[in-house]
Amino acid sequence: MGLARFIIGPMPARFPLTRLPDSHLLYARLIALASVILLLTAAAVAQGSATAPGSLEAFNKQFDTTLTQHGVVGGGFAFVYGSAPATERFFGEARRETHQPVDAATAYNWASITKTFTAIAILQLRDRGRLSLDDPAVRYVPELAEVHDAYGPVEDITIRQLLSHSAGFRGPTWPWDCDEQANCDWQPFEPTKWSQVAAMLPYTHIAFKPGSRWRYSNLGYVFLGQIIERLTGDDYEVYIDKNILKPLGMTESYFDRAPYFLESHVAASYMRSGAVITPQPFNYDTGITTSNSGLKAPITDMEEYARFLIGNAANPLYEVVLKRSSLEEAWTATLPIAEPGQPSTPYTSGPHGAQPKMGLGFFVVEADGHRYIYHDGDQAGFSLELLVDPAGHSAAILATNTTDSGVKAPAEATHPKSNTEPEPSTDLRQTLRTTLIEKVFPAYASNR
Repeated sequence: MGLARFIIGPMPARFPLTRLPDSHLLYARLIALASVILLLTAAAVAQGSATAPGSLEAFNKQFDTTLTQHGVVGGGFAFVYGSAPATERFFGEARRETHQPVDAATAYNWASITKTFTAIAILQLRDRGRLSLDDPAVRYVPELAEVHDAYGPVEDITIRQLLSHSAGFRGPTWPWDCDEQANCDWQPFEPTKWSQVAAMLPYTHIAFKPGSRWRYSNLGYVFLGQIIERLTGDDYEVYIDKNILKPLGMTESYFDRAPYFLESHVAASYMRSGAVITPQPFNYDTGITTSNSGLKAPITDMEEYARFLIGNAANPLYEVVLKRSSLEEAWTATLPIAEPGQPSTPYTSGPHGAQPKMGLGFFVVEADGHRYIYHDGDQAGFSLELLVDPAGHSAAILATNTTDSGVKAPAEATHPKSNTEPEPSTDLRQTLRTTLIEKVFPAYASNR
């Protein structure tokens, strides 16, 4: 590598050395030499921070191999470390039909990772004195009074419990599924209006005593979106754009259908069952469920989000978006996540059987005594993960536009549907997450 690659500042001033006394001449030469050494050292440190001892080359090869094994059409990966340039990897096609390749501008639907933005918004409102996390949710969404709660008054269900998936609400937004898979086109992809969800609240029940255990609930995050809208007077999408996306520099992020100038970058998505690959709804609208699954963004914008989560005291806007102490509060584990009788998934399982716990909108898992923060997402064929090592100042971002169902293409697997979470035994995220936690993150953390 040539010397020019190392120089990151101005060269030392040139002295008229031949006119100086011998002692001054020696001193000037020493100063010049020391300046060059300092510049070279600084450049080497900067270069080292971008290519820390845990090289990602082996992981990148595993990334390509794993996506190929699962028949993934296209995907992307980024690793963010401190303020160094992100390491990016792109695989396959954004759109199979036109063979459009995946690149840095490809936009994915980030599905349930949207919930972390909703949690941040609620904590923003708390920090500004607009609500308390222990307020009854029904105070802000009066329609919840219609819910059947056999364990006590509905007023006992708090905003904090909605954030931590411990309020006892059902998992899916809809309380039913299609009876005849071959004839489901008349059903909306997701509820499009609040009135549709509200109409089902008299037929909605609480499954366990609120706060007593965990049960993942998309519906609960619809209620949180309503709280944000009703307190601020902004649509959910407008509030998040003004108070999170814009200050973080996520300029190509949006909700639901793409703006015209970004339409060409939208990734298609697919469901794979055996040899059958079925296109899912393209450039779709998540309707009233936007607050739990509506964010669309390229990986480059998600890198900006990851940098915010990692933290940087030199960026004052990060504290405006959310105080570091409030982020740490969100990352404080409160209860174990497990569904009785259900197999583990990337949401509920850590490396080698480690038991994750739930914070406020974020999952927390410890491996070898080290804490990691994460959230996954699954919708309409998209499969995604955000994994953060706060202590090591690094984060990994994974997106694929294909879900491997793990089944041999029964008829019902070929119909487009919203919930496309893969079978646990075929979920590539668990394999890649284990490698990141065991080999990549520790190497970068030890380089600090």
